[in-house]
Amino acid sequence: MPHHARKDPHAIGLGHARRGFVGLIESVHAGGHGHSIAAEELERRLLELGFVEGAPVEVLHEGAIGRDPIAVRVHGVTVGLRRREAMAIKVRPIEAKTNGARHAART
Repeated sequence: MPHHARKDPHAIGLGHARRGFVGLIESVHAGGHGHSIAAEELERRLLELGFVEGAPVEVLHEGAIGRDPIAVRVHGVTVGLRRREAMAIKVRPIEAKTNGARHAART
């Protein structure tokens, strides 16, 4: 799996994101999360579903019991995931819009 040399300190596992979260995928790495399938197989499946670096992702829905599973939109496709599987996907939030203006540091 490719990994960036510098990691965003604001990146979280997608499994921690709440409904309404909008962000970009930073990496996919399934090692050490206690999944029911092998880490390599989970990574392969997630990549095939479109969970690739730089892809936009949004959490659309949370299950009623324990907020699990979640429904997320990636590349315009809605996918259901268990939160423990979603933890393999590291995401960073997209800059929020305030008063209609996008906040971005420009130097």
